[in-house]
Amino acid sequence: MTIPVIAFFNNKGGVGKTSLVYHLGWMYDQLNIPVLLADLDPQANLTTNFLDDDELETFWEEDNRPIKTIYDGVKPLITGKGDIDDVTIKEFGDVGRLIAGDLQLSRFEGNLSDEWSRTILGEAKGLRTTSAIWRILQNSAQQSDSELILVDMGPNLGAINRTILLSADYIVIPLAADLFSLQGLKNLGETLHKWKKDWNTARSRRDEDSKEFEIPEGNIQPLGYIVMQHAQRLDRPVKAYANWIQKIPEIYARHVLNESPPNIQPDPHQIGLVRHYVSLMAMAHDARKPIFYLKPADGAVGSHVKLVQRAMDNFEELALAIANRIGLAIPQDD
Repeated sequence: MTIPVIAFFNNKGGVGKTSLVYHLGWMYDQLNIPVLLADLDPQANLTTNFLDDDELETFWEEDNRPIKTIYDGVKPLITGKGDIDDVTIKEFGDVGRLIAGDLQLSRFEGNLSDEWSRTILGEAKGLRTTSAIWRILQNSAQQSDSELILVDMGPNLGAINRTILLSADYIVIPLAADLFSLQGLKNLGETLHKWKKDWNTARSRRDEDSKEFEIPEGNIQPLGYIVMQHAQRLDRPVKAYANWIQKIPEIYARHVLNESPPNIQPDPHQIGLVRHYVSLMAMAHDARKPIFYLKPADGAVGSHVKLVQRAMDNFEELALAIANRIGLAIPQDD
């Protein structure tokens, strides 16, 4: 049985994607859902949310480092000296787990590009390389008894992200209400349809050697979008964002789903909306905890107390909405 993989992606950077994955990971941990976070962005920003500077200093040392990152998992394929290797599964919370990112993951880009033509032909060498990240995710999830995998990834449509998206069962698109974020929707939709078609071709041509290992279905399903709201007034988006928010349902439906936009409100494809908790983000980063766990000792006093509770409600609602869409049961308290 494979573990469901949800990729969080937008072709535009700076929309708050990494923060979203980080907070959802902690929320699923609170809901007692064993979750595995995978930092597959070569910038490794998600990982820095979990480790302090002293840990990071030893974390990316080339030799004798204490933790095996995602790069270590694919390194044998990069060097041509074997298949995937195990990675370190770092614990957080009660049932949360992390596969750490690594700046060196970008070195895998060339291998994935070079092997793509062999992948489409169904050859074992190409399929082994393209399925590597998926196999690492599944192996790690099985080892840690995780029930859900959340993936953070970089904002581009390169070879690494192609294999990540083909490894995912679902994609969630965080959106800022601006022109460039919506343009990213158009780019993603067309590219995703092509990659899925190519992967279906590859699966249909699998040679006998490639059947010795599992590969992903590659049938990624758009789960919906999340609006990352950067300003708010009276619980409604400020006027500067309203125009772009109104355009999201049509662009998402036409370019990601190849469907006509829905005629009902609210848009059923919108999973939720996340407020931009400007005053709490830096505080939470310094405290190495999600904003909804901030305490007065961390500086969350006065008006911040209500924001902390609002964040708790906001991310719980979002986590439950995503779980509901993929049919993931929420454990009930005794």
